[in-house]
Amino acid sequence: MDAASAVRVGALFGITENNMRVTLTRLQAAKLLNLIDRGFYTLGQQGQTLAKEVGTWRSVEQQVGPWQGEWVGVLTHTQAKRDRKAQRVTARALKMLGMQAITNDFYLRPNNFSAGVDYVRTHLHSLGVDISAPVFKVAQLDSDMEDKARNLWPVEELEAHYQQGILDIEQALDRLPELSLEDAAKESYLVGDSALQQLVFDPLLPAPLINESLRQAFRAKVQEYDQIGERIWLQFLHESR
Repeated sequence: MDAASAVRVGALFGITENNMRVTLTRLQAAKLLNLIDRGFYTLGQQGQTLAKEVGTWRSVEQQVGPWQGEWVGVLTHTQAKRDRKAQRVTARALKMLGMQAITNDFYLRPNNFSAGVDYVRTHLHSLGVDISAPVFKVAQLDSDMEDKARNLWPVEELEAHYQQGILDIEQALDRLPELSLEDAAKESYLVGDSALQQLVFDPLLPAPLINESLRQAFRAKVQEYDQIGERIWLQFLHESR
């Protein structure tokens, strides 16, 4: 994307040209963007890695298999406590993989990816978790720990968000034909961003811990809206040149 297009996008949301250009410079310094020519940017290496992980929301459901009652565990005691940046990166990665702390520095999630522990380990490392953090399979917890593990996630809240998300997108789809191109671009971003955040940080819990069919219905609705939103944004960027 060129800087001028980024400025036009920012204007949709009340972001000044100066703030947008400062942000582009900061993203470049953080290696999330690369400047390939004067005023033209592509994703930097770190940006590509993060974008790839975020983009898995479209296909990750296909990586989920039946749950046999085992868990994936991660120990984070090897992470430097004073390195706040590393701590933030680790916390984000753990959240994106649906890990929850069951005790200090010990995180769990159901072992329900078809590729098993390797899937979780690979994605945690890709997202910046230090390779010194052990990632391993956990089985045969005692009854108290098993009960605690099964209740680490706010299941009722997650299911309520799936239901509300489906309703919000259906209402947004009904509104789109009445909106100008600019308003449609802005709304499709805001509605889509909220839905994608929910999916990117969804723990992908298995049955019987959660209603998988409801989650899949929400994901399908987001995919429908995403395709429509993409067409809107391509038109907006084309017509605003």
